[in-house]
Amino acid sequence: MPLTILLIDDHQLFRNGLEMLIQSEWADAQIFHADSMEAVWHSDTPRPDVVLLDVKLQGLNGLESIKLLHLRWPKLPIIMISSDISSATVKQSIDKGAAGFVSKASNSEAIFSAIRAALDPTTPAGDQMADAARDLALDSNPLTVRQVEVLAFLNQGLTNKAIAKKLFISENTVRGHVQLLLTALKAASRSEAVFNARKLGLID
Repeated sequence: MPLTILLIDDHQLFRNGLEMLIQSEWADAQIFHADSMEAVWHSDTPRPDVVLLDVKLQGLNGLESIKLLHLRWPKLPIIMISSDISSATVKQSIDKGAAGFVSKASNSEAIFSAIRAALDPTTPAGDQMADAARDLALDSNPLTVRQVEVLAFLNQGLTNKAIAKKLFISENTVRGHVQLLLTALKAASRSEAVFNARKLGLID
């Protein structure tokens, strides 16, 4: 059976980037989206193998949503994903029953590792959280979710200005992501970066 993953985040562009990243590792994965816990509760989404849940959701936040998800799907592995990587937030996630935690700035390998750990019933939740906290500082794989989003727009031929408008970030920030992509993909130009990314299966 293909891996089934539910992404709960109130930013569609982030969910799209995360889906692309996951499918670069699990090409046949079934990815379901929701922008709130309320949307999940009223949907007919089948039980996923794992959930990636944003901490700061509109309405009921992610930390409070853990209990509801476990009411609907007992023992469901839930990975919290957030730009807030404070020890207090990680601890709250552990206390409320999350199986993992990754930063939104994490590289792809950290996200893949968190998913694999959450799917492994022999890995205690505490060990998964320790691994997650350590992985926040790793840079073994260069592409973050945000960079995958930028890469997708480069593939569409968008300018830095157009990408900035799509992602609601500054043009300078986009320029920085593009430079990091060129370095990571060993490319001298945007077109070469897209070509190399296609060869690696990062984009279609």
